[in-house]
Amino acid sequence: MAKYFYELTLAARRLAEDMFGLKPGETAVITADTESDMDVVNAAAAAFFAAGAKPMVITLPAPLGVGKAADPLLPVEALTGALEKADAWVEFNNQWLLYSTPFERAMAANKKLRYLCLVGMDADMMVRLIGRVDQVKLAQLLHTVADMTGRARTMRITTPSGCDLSFEINPANKLSCDDGQAKTPGMFMLAGQICFIPKLSSVNGTLVFEGSISPVPGSIGEIVTMTVEKGVIQDIRGGRAAAEFRAWLERFHDPAMFRLAHGCYGLNPGAKLGGNVLEDERVWGATEWGIGYLSAADAPEEHFDAPSHCDGLCLNSSVWLDGTQIMDRGSFTSSSLKELARAAGKE
Repeated sequence: MAKYFYELTLAARRLAEDMFGLKPGETAVITADTESDMDVVNAAAAAFFAAGAKPMVITLPAPLGVGKAADPLLPVEALTGALEKADAWVEFNNQWLLYSTPFERAMAANKKLRYLCLVGMDADMMVRLIGRVDQVKLAQLLHTVADMTGRARTMRITTPSGCDLSFEINPANKLSCDDGQAKTPGMFMLAGQICFIPKLSSVNGTLVFEGSISPVPGSIGEIVTMTVEKGVIQDIRGGRAAAEFRAWLERFHDPAMFRLAHGCYGLNPGAKLGGNVLEDERVWGATEWGIGYLSAADAPEEHFDAPSHCDGLCLNSSVWLDGTQIMDRGSFTSSSLKELARAAGKE
């Protein structure tokens, strides 16, 4: 019997019914690669079928990179064709297709597509992050913090490890609140994250990653320190992890790979640090920064192309909105936010 067999069945049912809201006759594509947890894939396919949908499982050889760096090993035309006709798509790939050419083409051509990014999801994560989380109460907290962030015009983030970034919020850029709902057309993420895109040219200060940087070098036991000027990384300092990260960015020979693309809050009460980007960037009280590719849909005025994308974690974050502190080293400061956090299963 597979690990968490009973619990995984419940989590997959919530994915099909509560998150996707699948309807009888809908085509639901599940993509995976040879590094994916097939217990999760099969549980999802069974739940989709039980909901009356028509599941299609596409398992690919694991690419050697993510985003557009995955393109050389993808059946680009065939995969694009399947996704362009689907109603729903959940991605369980470990080497993710997000921002790849098939992803871009499908999202542009298929206006009904509901895409949910669950990259690298394994049975343990599926149970902790979906099956055991009260999605309604978590959504109340997430939308409250998202609304506060959307109303702000300036933001500052610090961490005990030395991160200290200040910037302006650009209201023209997308502010997404990932509450786990994927019932309408568009791109959606696992519940527990709020993504904001600053006025990128205004981001200045020191960025410090710890815990993990995905995809390279992955889990790290040391800090990686960067100086950021006008939204661009000027230098990368540290030990082995910093050297690996710098080498990975430089191998693309594209200056856009050194540009910050977005920031996020991590707020899933079931998340724990483990080296998987999907879960790591939802660790409670963390903030995360994406570097590289930024789509026009997310930032109409400031988007830029890049051959790939990466994400790094900043743990135990303190956050100020328009000079008012809302989070101190990973914990909310106001009584109202603390109450919502407790209701969602944290603090």
